[in-house]
Order: sequence, then C-alpha cells, then structure tokens
Amino acid sequence: MQILVNGASREIGAADLAAALEELGYGGAVVATAVNGEFVPATERRTARLADGDRIEVLAPMQGG
Repeated sequence: MQILVNGASREIGAADLAAALEELGYGGAVVATAVNGEFVPATERRTARLADGDRIEVLAPMQGG
C-alpha cells in the first residue's frame, strides 16, 4: 500500500503500525508516532491498522538544551 511517512511517499506491505515501523527501519528505536495526525502510543502500535493513503509521522526524541 502507498502511505506517507514524514511527508515522503512510501510503498509498504505492513498492515499495522508496528510492522510498518519494522519495515521502514525503525525497529527497536525509541520514537513517537502518529497516524493521520493522531498520536499512537507504543502499546497500541500492533492494533493500529493502516490503510492506503495514511499519513505516518515518526519523531525521535532530541537531547540537549
């Protein structure tokens, strides 16, 4: 399916957010996620189903001050 990841068009085969993160190379990374503008906690990523055209945002925490 075709989705947008941080504004870039990507083709993935994953059906849920957790699998999509693995497929996109974020497996094991500490990141915050949103699908179509709605925050998705890490505990709910396996149940967050994706559909063609969804928008995924993946944000890594920043350190420093």
